Amino acid sequence: MARILVVDDHLPVREVVTSYLRARGHDVVESGDGADALRRVRGGDIDAVVLDVMLPSLDGREVCRRLRAIGDIPIIMLTALGREADRVHGLELGADDYLGKPFSPRELVLRVDSLLRRTAGRGEEPQVIRDGDLLVDIARHVVRRDDTELSLTLREFELLRFFVSHAGTAFSREQLLQQVWGWSVGDQSTVTVHVRRLREKVEPDPRRPVRLVTVWGIGYRWEAAA
Repeated sequence: MARILVVDDHLPVREVVTSYLRARGHDVVESGDGADALRRVRGGDIDAVVLDVMLPSLDGREVCRRLRAIGDIPIIMLTALGREADRVHGLELGADDYLGKPFSPRELVLRVDSLLRRTAGRGEEPQVIRDGDLLVDIARHVVRRDDTELSLTLREFELLRFFVSHAGTAFSREQLLQQVWGWSVGDQSTVTVHVRRLREKVEPDPRRPVRLVTVWGIGYRWEAAA
């Protein structure tokens, strides 16, 4: 059982999400305000956040940005804004997942559970992957480049871990959605955004990537260091 913070100022939506999460066995904390949500996370004991974009005073995007500055707590954002640009912006701020309203509460619960399983399983594989100047510590969920620790979201870490474990193999965006995050359906722009963010952190020059390269007509491939 996990402790989930549901942040939405629309009470009927909050009640539906809360009821489904509780039926799944989770402990749910509710909030209708961004500032209150930040206080609750800083207080500790929150395992994941379901966060609405449209909040009074402090909107969900700013809350997401501040939560990501606190740590790598899993964040799923909800929004009535259906444009791809809005979804991409939420992912760029560090959200791990993004659902548009109206959404299926059952799908939301499944996505929450998927994030929690991967978070809980991080310590089950005590291995370190080295790739040139890059060190990926699976057990500690730490990535270092030379002597500098990189700040990665959960989604970025999972994607990097998958790539370095499958160096030399090209994957389509659809395959990455399925094999990295277990989604049979999903917005493929999620992959595009996280690839771009990863490049900014692991590439010497993100504009000319040499590690996480584009394979035209297919998708992406990780090139292991010599």
